[in-house]
Amino acid sequence: MTPFPDDDDGAAPDAALPAVEGVPASAGRRPRRAVSALLERPLSVAFIATLGVLGGLVLGSAIGSITTIIASIVLALFVALGLDPIVRLLEQRGLSRGAGMTIVFGVFVLLVIAVWVFVLPSALAQVGQFVRALPQAVADMQQADWFIALPTDFQAAAATMIDEVAAALTEPETLALIGGGVLAAGVGVVSAVSAGFVVVALTLYFLAALSSMKHALYALAPARNRPKLTELTERVTASVGSSLLGAVTLSALNACVVLLLHLIIGLPYPALMAMIAFVITLVPIFGSVVFLVIGTLVALLSDATQALIFGICYLVYVQLEAYVITPRVLNRAISIPAALVLIAAMIGGTLMGVLGVLVALPVMASILLILREVVVPAQNLKA
Repeated sequence: MTPFPDDDDGAAPDAALPAVEGVPASAGRRPRRAVSALLERPLSVAFIATLGVLGGLVLGSAIGSITTIIASIVLALFVALGLDPIVRLLEQRGLSRGAGMTIVFGVFVLLVIAVWVFVLPSALAQVGQFVRALPQAVADMQQADWFIALPTDFQAAAATMIDEVAAALTEPETLALIGGGVLAAGVGVVSAVSAGFVVVALTLYFLAALSSMKHALYALAPARNRPKLTELTERVTASVGSSLLGAVTLSALNACVVLLLHLIIGLPYPALMAMIAFVITLVPIFGSVVFLVIGTLVALLSDATQALIFGICYLVYVQLEAYVITPRVLNRAISIPAALVLIAAMIGGTLMGVLGVLVALPVMASILLILREVVVPAQNLKA
């Protein structure tokens, strides 16, 4: 007579696993049976695991081959979210959405064309001028009275650093790298022009279909959750649009200030420094401080007095921007802690360059909003 009639394989139940009310006695043996079955067929398990790894590699390769398309779609979507607040403002003034879209998108395209035609060629030309004038500017700086008046140890350290940089720049490997970089930049400009038309077309489509896309998203949620999803989505998109529009506005204003300061003071490379200021100051809080150092050092290659004037004037603008302009421009955006601003900018810049820096802050703001409105209330209900 079988001592355990309920056990098909004749194995006695594990005495170390007592029966739990509402749970069958054989439930504790099922995981062990599954593990035993896997160990008895190692080749099958290895084959299935290999297929999974190969599938992951194929999927990763496919995604990597369309990164440019994905970047264009993401950029167009975020540009549409950035332009949407202006379209809504025009709608509140009595215009139809079609008329508001036409005005906003037309002004946007004209600004982009103006940058490509008037600013970008001057900036690229000034890059060559800066590279050619750099050795002589460094030599003149070392002979300046203010540099000679510095402590001897500081002069020696600065001279050693300058010589090492100059030697590195004159090495054949560096020249070949620079040449390859220039060629890659030329190819990149051509690719950017072709991709720009795609981004413009997608931006226009997303801007026109933004409301329809939101309603389609709401329809995917259960009916009881749609009011909360609608409110949260509207707040997220409004925050993203305000953050993008505010960041670009602040950077453009910063670039205009830098351009005017260079023209008034008489510093060289105004268009180049304005473009550098626009890119760097896309990161709020830290960007203006970083450019203050960079702009002052570049101005120092020209003249110490001009560099001092530029540093003081730009420092005044940084304070004005931090306490007056930024709160007014970003009044609808979600406030992000300074540490998270820096972390998001570093991660976004590493992954996607300038586009990543621009996109990282709205994404971080959206994550913070979801945490505050969804995750934290859900955790509070568990008390």
